[in-house]
Amino acid sequence: MTEPSAPSGGLLGPVEIRRLAQRLDLRPTKTLGQNFVHDPNTIRRIVRAAELAPDESVLEVGPGLGSLSLGILAGSGHLTAVEIDPRLAAELGETVCSVAPALADRLSVVVTDALALSELPDPQPTALVANLPYNVSVPVLLHLLATFPSIRHGLIMVQLEVADRLAAPPGSKVYGVPSAKLAWYGPAKRVGIVPRNVFWPVPNVESGLVRFSRGDFPAREGIGRAEVFAVIDAAFSQRRKMLRSALAGWAGSPADATRILTAAGVAPTARGETVDIEGFIRIAAAR
Repeated sequence: MTEPSAPSGGLLGPVEIRRLAQRLDLRPTKTLGQNFVHDPNTIRRIVRAAELAPDESVLEVGPGLGSLSLGILAGSGHLTAVEIDPRLAAELGETVCSVAPALADRLSVVVTDALALSELPDPQPTALVANLPYNVSVPVLLHLLATFPSIRHGLIMVQLEVADRLAAPPGSKVYGVPSAKLAWYGPAKRVGIVPRNVFWPVPNVESGLVRFSRGDFPAREGIGRAEVFAVIDAAFSQRRKMLRSALAGWAGSPADATRILTAAGVAPTARGETVDIEGFIRIAAAR
């Protein structure tokens, strides 16, 4: 094995990224969303924005060649990396041993599709920090939050347009299903833009950083996520329609939808894009 020589600070730069890819005969694919960050300053920025505690247990999805993984390991207590590509998964431990050997015992690697993930080795993650594959970023994020309640906060890098949607408030032009479903878990905020030129290969879109946290909502006890998400899906399935029409199929009829909306304190003439997560919860509870 030819060990990658990391630049100052124990992170991978453009030369190291390309050297690793060449040795693995790796040809990044759009199918797996493989665009690798090669700028150490960007990695440091992402880790700072994640606001990790020194003893934090972090989950990373799609570590790729390990550039972000090394930054997370340096700023946390443990990293569990989930990688779908067996070649990259096998290489990650070798890279950490070569570049930052003192951190190698803090790393666990799981080889699987994140959307099929149902359990993780201990320690259970308290934070999610990841450059998520852009083609499945929202489903992966929502799946992980639903499956691992130990995740209390995190920072994800996604396509800029998706970042705006995830963090959009009610009334925004881009507020929709991703915004409302993430809000079920807690607040989210876009905290930065990542330019295209820090990736290899260079993607066709800019990227955005979204920081989120999981709230504690005792008032939501008794109403389930599935029931609320069904309302959200119905409300945005016909985005331009008033809720009394958009929710007619879910409720049983326009008259039933009107009755439920009125009981929930939501105007039947409102549209889904104006309703916050608490409103969707009230609608689900009033059925």
